[in-house]
Amino acid sequence: MAQQGSRLLSERELDQGIASEPKGRVRSVTVNLAESPLGWLLARGHLSRKQFDAGERLRTDWERAQLAPRVTMAWDVAPVARGRGGAANLADLNGAQIDAKRRFNGALDAAGPGLADILWRIVCAGEGMRDAETALGWPARAGKLVLTLALDRVASFYRIP
Repeated sequence: MAQQGSRLLSERELDQGIASEPKGRVRSVTVNLAESPLGWLLARGHLSRKQFDAGERLRTDWERAQLAPRVTMAWDVAPVARGRGGAANLADLNGAQIDAKRRFNGALDAAGPGLADILWRIVCAGEGMRDAETALGWPARAGKLVLTLALDRVASFYRIP
């Protein structure tokens, strides 16, 4: 049991540190790979490491681009109006978000229109395979094959060896 548990847990470095931390110090967090549908598939041998890494890279770009809908109140400062009509509702995106969104859209385009649906549902939305297949109206066990094809194309897009 300990051997299986150690296979599902891994250390990851956090990309951004806290400003009060001394420079050069790396923070890490233990991640349970089985808590995502992608991790569950990897742990049971249904995905290769290359496919898993491609999915994780896609999910990271999705999160960095902040494409998920907000679930709480936005406490940002209200934009200042330049005219009498009020403030414009323009998104305030930084360069990292724009780059991540560009990579995310490019990866979905590389996957293709028929494969991007299952890819987004499993990798980004975190739906289980059965729920994704049902939502798309697919027969049971068809999603795993389509997902592996999509992840192979995404791995090629990200140039994952």
